[in-house]
Amino acid sequence: MSLLRHYVPILLLHLCILSGEPAAAKVPALFVFGDSTVDTGNNNFISTVVRSDFVPYGRDLHLGKSKSDDTDHPTPTGRFSNGRLAVDFISETFGLPPLMPPYLDPNADISNLAAGAGYDNSTSDLFSVLTIWEELDYFKEYAARLRGFQGEEKAAQTLAEALYVVSMGTNDFLENYYAVPQGRASQYPTAAAYGRDYLLGAPGSFVRALHALGARKLDLNGLPPMGCLPMESALVGLR
Repeated sequence: MSLLRHYVPILLLHLCILSGEPAAAKVPALFVFGDSTVDTGNNNFISTVVRSDFVPYGRDLHLGKSKSDDTDHPTPTGRFSNGRLAVDFISETFGLPPLMPPYLDPNADISNLAAGAGYDNSTSDLFSVLTIWEELDYFKEYAARLRGFQGEEKAAQTLAEALYVVSMGTNDFLENYYAVPQGRASQYPTAAAYGRDYLLGAPGSFVRALHALGARKLDLNGLPPMGCLPMESALVGLR
């Protein structure tokens, strides 16, 4: 029964998205904190080797016609995907833009965050991407700008009614534990021990920090089925 309670909200969320009908309960903003699975292109604007601004990324994401002809062309946007991400569909479902722009884009006027982080700061250090706490600093920066624009009372209402999505952890295992022998694997004998004894404390600390900044509606995602990823299968096989 407890397992069913964990899965029902996820199934309802997917049904809501696939129905194509906007949700009745709107949210004024969607804030996303996470790893490459929810990065909408922030890595295009930082110095890192972890990038997806080239084909075949974006091969099914057609944003318009080229200037030279009348045919649509695929558009790599920095998403680690052939098309839109789950957070893009969530955004559209709540009546927000169908493509979430990256916070670090200097030309974007946005209210979302995403990056290539992990709960373990050393994961971000491996590839020079943002840590989870650096993402939080960007959120504090945004919140300050919002208060200057909307005023204290209205900004507090916006932050309280917004939806916060936290989706990370995959990079901690794939890159920090399995791919780098001298990383966390040298300190923890199994991936389960690494997750149990080290990683589990980070989400709670992060959620408390978000709550202190005004967040009230939060979706803290668990890990996806990483065993289905070719990268993990190959790395586990080498160990």
